[in-house]
Amino acid sequence: MYLQPMIWITILSFVVTLILILWRPRGINEAIPATIGAIFVLISGSVSLSDLGIITETISGAAITIIATIVMAIVLESFGFFHWVAEKLAAKANGSGIRLFWYVNLLCFLMTLFFNNDGSILITTPILVMLLNNMGLKNHQKIPYLLSGGLIATASSAPIGVSNIVNLIALKIVDMSLYMHTAMMFVPATLGLLLLVGLLFLRFYKILPKTVPTKVTGLTLPTYHPLKKEPIYASDKARSKFMRNVLLFVFAVRVSLFVASYLAIPVSVMAVIGSLILLGWRWAYLKIPPYDMLKKTPWYILIFAFSMYVIIYGLNNIGLTDWLIAFMRPMVSGSLHHASIMMGILLSVLSNIFNNHPALMVGTLTLTHMGLDTLTLKVSYLANVIGSDMGSLLLPMGTLATLMWMHIVRKGKVRITWFEYVKITAVVIPPAVLFTLIVLSHWVTWIFGGALQ
Repeated sequence: MYLQPMIWITILSFVVTLILILWRPRGINEAIPATIGAIFVLISGSVSLSDLGIITETISGAAITIIATIVMAIVLESFGFFHWVAEKLAAKANGSGIRLFWYVNLLCFLMTLFFNNDGSILITTPILVMLLNNMGLKNHQKIPYLLSGGLIATASSAPIGVSNIVNLIALKIVDMSLYMHTAMMFVPATLGLLLLVGLLFLRFYKILPKTVPTKVTGLTLPTYHPLKKEPIYASDKARSKFMRNVLLFVFAVRVSLFVASYLAIPVSVMAVIGSLILLGWRWAYLKIPPYDMLKKTPWYILIFAFSMYVIIYGLNNIGLTDWLIAFMRPMVSGSLHHASIMMGILLSVLSNIFNNHPALMVGTLTLTHMGLDTLTLKVSYLANVIGSDMGSLLLPMGTLATLMWMHIVRKGKVRITWFEYVKITAVVIPPAVLFTLIVLSHWVTWIFGGALQ
């Protein structure tokens, strides 16, 4: 009987925290309710002081990697990189609204691949709003570019685990390297993204403008955008050359993360080294010392990730995992094909109900207690990621990135309701998720089946 208060306090802390994170009254930062919820879980006794050490070890590498990546994005802002990208985007479209659609989605895919999904939403969406407003498009003509870009930016964290802090934490929980995650996931997830963008194109084709201005001038970032005014360069040619050099460096840093993972070097070490070099480059080139990073870096991400995992760990300790094991075991029994589809669908549902952060943490933590063979465990985990990163997009509340996207486009005076959002996602998300899960099981069996048994 003495366990009852601990159980109810932990469950209530989780529910209230989740409500406040999704509701965000008065624009409250999501780290605040998460921290308060974690404190109540600690007070309840469902998480001990020794558990805090395990939690810290689990999330520290992931959090450092994501923070280092965000620092790199902030440094690129100082160089005017993203402003330059917006201009190149308009130039590459060459007056075609159709071509612009594909370039927008390619940009959002690459932004998430090179940085992370939240950063991609925060940086790219205002730039797209600025560009589309400058082109003089009507509200209904802007939605295809913005919505498809937002969906692709968020879903693009599936191919490589390093693009999403929750994916990185889950990798640590399941004891899987970043290299192996990418080797098993990149092809299925990328094919799924291609299907998703293809479905979005078919759905939006009739309302996409066939022509857009070939050149945009006087681009001005919105006042709410996290980026500042770019520096002045000697010439457009010099500017383009410098930007390409910066882009090559960022690409090299990204590749180094996977090389480090393959060589069993902590990924966070390479991420930090890359961000420090870029900070030094900025200091030498623009004479801007790195002190501004203390203010600009969103340190609350560390607090949010730590607090959410404390709450999830508390749920695990009061028996949630035992209940989920009994519920989920039939889903992973039988073939890998069955395990992939069922786990992916389950995580899609949980993510849309509870948000993908806690859903993926709970789902992955449960898998590690089920005594699964290596291949089934890895496929089930990857199916969880697909459900968390792609299946969660069915409803705007499925991910924090989508909620941020809704907030940003409305600030940019682009009108879109939840109903309009779901009208699109209900058609494109389920088939894309199902297709990706099927490809995952076949790809892993074909390429890695013998090696991982």
